[in-house]
Amino acid sequence: MTSKLIVPSSDLMLAGRRTFVASGMLSAAAVALLGGQDALAAKSKAGAQGDVDILNAALGAELQAIAAYQVGAESGLLSAGVKPVALEFQGHHKAHADVLAGTVRKLGGRPVAAKPKYDFPLQQLKNQSDVLQFAAGLEKGAVSAYLAAVPRFADRALSQAAASILGDEAMHWAVLRQVLGERPVPSAFVG
Repeated sequence: MTSKLIVPSSDLMLAGRRTFVASGMLSAAAVALLGGQDALAAKSKAGAQGDVDILNAALGAELQAIAAYQVGAESGLLSAGVKPVALEFQGHHKAHADVLAGTVRKLGGRPVAAKPKYDFPLQQLKNQSDVLQFAAGLEKGAVSAYLAAVPRFADRALSQAAASILGDEAMHWAVLRQVLGERPVPSAFVG
């Protein structure tokens, strides 16, 4: 049995994001993340440092994802219909990284930098499916990492913002699973 793989067009994805932004959900999360400085003034210094550490760990993962999507885009293995979606997801990771780095700075921390080189399994990427499996694995890891981070923030506004990013990562993972011919949402819970 062959299944037709449906890849959302970038126009469709952009329209969906506009609706999401217009609804106020994304902007509220972004405001919460960027506005955390005032809330943290009342928190202990240790709590603020802990939040910076969590944010920097998330930033490091976002920078890795940006590099991974670049590898995929430059591999020549992605079809004309899939490559724009991969670049769209890379753009989401860039937006996450920008907000995370800005928040680390606002909290008095120093954002981590991208590594000069990541240890990606390049020799194992032989076709589009391999590239998408690799990306799906990174997205699944991001979902798990944000899920673990959300309850650890001293500043609850940062938890809300991290949960918003977690949702985006989960959507990436679901779309990649769909394109790979897998059930997009394999269970009722993420763990």
